[in-house]
Amino acid sequence: MNTANLQLEGVYAVLAALLVAVREKDVLSNDELDRMLAGVETALACDVRRPTELRDANVDAICFPARFLRQALKAAEEGHAFSFARFASEVGQSKTDR
Repeated sequence: MNTANLQLEGVYAVLAALLVAVREKDVLSNDELDRMLAGVETALACDVRRPTELRDANVDAICFPARFLRQALKAAEEGHAFSFARFASEVGQSKTDR
């Protein structure tokens, strides 16, 4: 596996923990965090300045962090322990739901 991928996995874990702390400290509610991440995802997916020849898989890759963090926050709210592999798999499986 590419070392950069492993580093990104760590970054996602840190970001997920940070967002959970933001929620737990009542800085932003779960709904506010979810709306913020959904807005980021939409902005990324609909960026009109992006080259049109970019494949859908590339756009999915660009949107992955926002989708992943939304899934991680949802799981944390439900009391599930952090699992990069599980959340990444759930993001991949839910792609067809969008």
